[in-house]
Amino acid sequence: MEEIPVDFQDLKELYRCYMPYLKNGGIFIKTLNNYSMGQSIALDVMLPDALESERVSGKVAWITPNGAQNSTPAGVGIGFIDDKNNVRDKIEKLLGGMLNSDDPTYTM
Repeated sequence: MEEIPVDFQDLKELYRCYMPYLKNGGIFIKTLNNYSMGQSIALDVMLPDALESERVSGKVAWITPNGAQNSTPAGVGIGFIDDKNNVRDKIEKLLGGMLNSDDPTYTM
């Protein structure tokens, strides 16, 4: 299983990358690397103001190719599968009311 470190420096970027509409949550990762739908990925997620990263595993659920419309960055959305560290809950707590925002994201 490939491992990807993900470091969120601020809440606005976390908001743009978080995918709350997936059953268990998920994160969009900006990358030019090629991945396949359903590919297993382990993420080491560093949330804003956290002291250490959190491990969550998932599967590729979204692919944005290089050169996509609306200048959306290339990357993959990883849907959380094994979230023993409750990364989804921590993200939603950090984002709070931002989750209801109409601001654009990298996915939907």
